Amino acid sequence: MSGDRDAPAAAPAHVQVHAQGPAGVTLAREGALALLAAAAAILVAWAVPWLKFVLTLALAKGIAVLGILLLLRAGQVSFGHAMFLATGAYTVAFVAPRIEEVLLLLPLAMLLATLLGLAVGLFVVRYRDIFFGMLNLALSMVLYSLLEKLYDYTKGTDGIRVAALRFAGTVPGRETQEWLMFGLALLLAIGFGLLVRAYLGSPMGRALAGIKTRETRLEFMGISARRVLLFAYVLSALMGGAAGALVAMTSRHVTPQLAYWTSSGELVFIAILGGAGSALGPFLGAAGFELVRVYAAAAVAEAWQLILGSVLLLVILFAPGGIWGMLSGRLRGRGA
Repeated sequence: MSGDRDAPAAAPAHVQVHAQGPAGVTLAREGALALLAAAAAILVAWAVPWLKFVLTLALAKGIAVLGILLLLRAGQVSFGHAMFLATGAYTVAFVAPRIEEVLLLLPLAMLLATLLGLAVGLFVVRYRDIFFGMLNLALSMVLYSLLEKLYDYTKGTDGIRVAALRFAGTVPGRETQEWLMFGLALLLAIGFGLLVRAYLGSPMGRALAGIKTRETRLEFMGISARRVLLFAYVLSALMGGAAGALVAMTSRHVTPQLAYWTSSGELVFIAILGGAGSALGPFLGAAGFELVRVYAAAAVAEAWQLILGSVLLLVILFAPGGIWGMLSGRLRGRGA
């Protein structure tokens, strides 16, 4: 009888070990690296002005990939997470002609993406593994088809152009607007990064790892695995909506391609490239992805996908922990 009582009690400790990540990097070091990365992004945006646009998109995609990171902690992969990014982007595109204020459009996009995430999540959290991933993919393709076919509302594959927006009631010039969008994306990235870091360190965040390893034990302890996964799924949808709004307001053009399966594949690619061991990983992966794509397309316009695929293959073979895994490994080596 004592063995039966001890078995469920071992779950929280097991979950806690995995929630800390494989690298074991302290919070102080992770925070220092985050500040350093933010300073480097600002410096690059100032030194190379045209990269400001690229870095803003990278920050937006990094926010969306934070949601993928939450699901990965539970052992689940969404192959259709771009539907929330598209929801946020099209919210901006549809509402901007009536409400031009960025500070109103952003929370509205996040709200609608959250509601969609709740509706979809109530259905998909019943499933696990490949069924979870493929259901998300199927639903995202349904959204893509609607956006493509409802031409009278969405303009189909031509997309919708987003007019100039207001910041706090004013319409800034082009350069000022670029800096404002970059700053807004950076602030949201820092805020969501801290939120995810705190969430993963909380009891509910630690329970996510329990879904991956010992879901039955969670249920024995009276913890609903579905509710834990649903909360993480809805939170990831909220971040996807914020990312979509940033993409729409930065690129000023929204198309159904944002909901296509390749866009979801990009998010998973970035998650693998950056590493899932830290909230900083998605942003490292997004920056690496966007920079490699830009320079590869400029150097070899017809084969840039081949270069991206080769980079991913090299990461899987030689750095399974992603960019964050390599950085944290060196930090551990120095601290030893």
